[in-house]
Amino acid sequence: MGDMAESSRKALRSQEWWAQPNYESFTRRAWMRAEGFTAEVFQNRPVIGICNSWSELNNCNAHLRTVAEAVKRGVWAAGGFPLEFPTISLGEVFMRPTTMLYRNLMAMDVEESIRANPLDGVVLLCGCDKTTPAQLMGAASADIPAIMVPGGPMLSGQWKDRKLGSGTDGRKLFDLFRTGRLSEEEWCEIEGGISRSAGHCTVMGTASTMTSLAEAMGMTLTGCANVPAPDSRRLAMAEMSGRRIVDLVWEDVRPSRILTRDALENAITVDMAIGGSTNAVVHLLAIAGRLGIDLTLDDFDRISRRTPYIANVKPSGEYLMEDFFYAGGLPAVMREILPLLHGDALTVTGKTVRENVETAECHRREVIRTAGEPLYREGGTVILYGNLAPDGAVIKQTAASPELLQHTGAAYVFENYEQMRAQIDSEDLPVTRDTVLVMKNCGPKGAPGFPEWGHIPMPRALLKQNVNDMVRISDARMSGTSFGTVVLHVAPEAAVGGPLAIVRTGDPIELDAAGRGIELRLPDGEIERRLAEFQPAPPKYERGYGRLFLEHVTQANLGCDFDFLRARLPQAGAHHGGL
Repeated sequence: MGDMAESSRKALRSQEWWAQPNYESFTRRAWMRAEGFTAEVFQNRPVIGICNSWSELNNCNAHLRTVAEAVKRGVWAAGGFPLEFPTISLGEVFMRPTTMLYRNLMAMDVEESIRANPLDGVVLLCGCDKTTPAQLMGAASADIPAIMVPGGPMLSGQWKDRKLGSGTDGRKLFDLFRTGRLSEEEWCEIEGGISRSAGHCTVMGTASTMTSLAEAMGMTLTGCANVPAPDSRRLAMAEMSGRRIVDLVWEDVRPSRILTRDALENAITVDMAIGGSTNAVVHLLAIAGRLGIDLTLDDFDRISRRTPYIANVKPSGEYLMEDFFYAGGLPAVMREILPLLHGDALTVTGKTVRENVETAECHRREVIRTAGEPLYREGGTVILYGNLAPDGAVIKQTAASPELLQHTGAAYVFENYEQMRAQIDSEDLPVTRDTVLVMKNCGPKGAPGFPEWGHIPMPRALLKQNVNDMVRISDARMSGTSFGTVVLHVAPEAAVGGPLAIVRTGDPIELDAAGRGIELRLPDGEIERRLAEFQPAPPKYERGYGRLFLEHVTQANLGCDFDFLRARLPQAGAHHGGL
């Protein structure tokens, strides 16, 4: 597009800031000249914002300043004017009580930074779990041309002769350590080798899932999501993305043209095929809500039933994201399931999904299986309903123990996370392998913030009996790196009077994953009597952002976004950013 005739180019939004015959435009140009730019940069060049979630408090995104420099090279080469700006960054392992409390805040930061500044297009630099959906939500609401550049997964961990995946293997090895089967010295060695570079977790956790789904929805260049963070091809992708965003500005291709219902259904299909994180459900629902697209949990279950799971990557499989990339990565998966995708969906490449992936090759069939010989005949995530979860719950069936997916057992109840932590290592905890652990008050309002507490640790007493899994139920989320027979996102949550609130120790609970059911086996009259006695706890926050969150966050089945940020009208292709 660099040689396009001036007369055929559209008017640039940034010219409203630079090119008016008034004192304000003079001041804005002068302030940019103060940074050392010449007058040439104001001469009908698209201004490209580089939305950077870099932070030293976020190892997943700690290399994004280098990635930003590569993007700038591409923008300059294509005739654009790149300007980098920061937003808050959500470091998954550091922030308390949970990064999910702040996903919506980051989405607002992204949206308002785009809206308020003289930008014609934006490149979104993401990586860690919540940074990707937050940027997509903000960009969808602002609706100026956008492209995403993920930071990529870190190098595979290493300990002795064993490859390690951050999160997944760490949890397994910690169980060995807490039961005395690993020494202090061995545990220290593992700490030094499990995370060997910048970049997000090298398993199919939430970070790898969401960056892959950004690609599946058409918001990245083809093959961009899975390039390892230290790989030089990550920077080459960034430079090409910088070039491409300039074309997207001239073509006026906005997120509202890319993030359609077909794109969201493609994302769900890919999520099921790669055994993606259960958190993808919440994030895709939130993105759909920003676009006015009526996406529901039923859409996830419908697509899960028809989609085979084919990506043999931890925690559901055996391999790591590095192996996945070398095997062909997401394009190879998408080609394999292309008949299940909306192949005509537009992407930021300017081509359709089909055109992007139809020639992709798989180089290692032990990592990416064929659709005809899948690892599992259905998708990774299952949606459950029943009197314990009237508005739905989720379970990652491909990371569960098959024998527990149909199970009835007596509940052992933790009223909150603190009680669970205080009791879980008790040697005389009265539980067996058949017990169903239940934890309450860990949802959006109850925790608050919907933290990743749902992977309730196995009781130490059972680990010592070599029992490594049991049914666990909560209104929390869990890390995408986690595993086990864990029911999550129970809605409505306990804190607002959902049925989970009235479960007592000893109550029988039935899980039927194949039948999509989760039931509290009590008479209806007893359930109604207990629900009538429910009294909500006082709010956890009285001021600030916490209060805003509690007053406006929606439940898990609606994406946990703020009610006032959801689009109010169905998507009709119109621009909805007011820009």
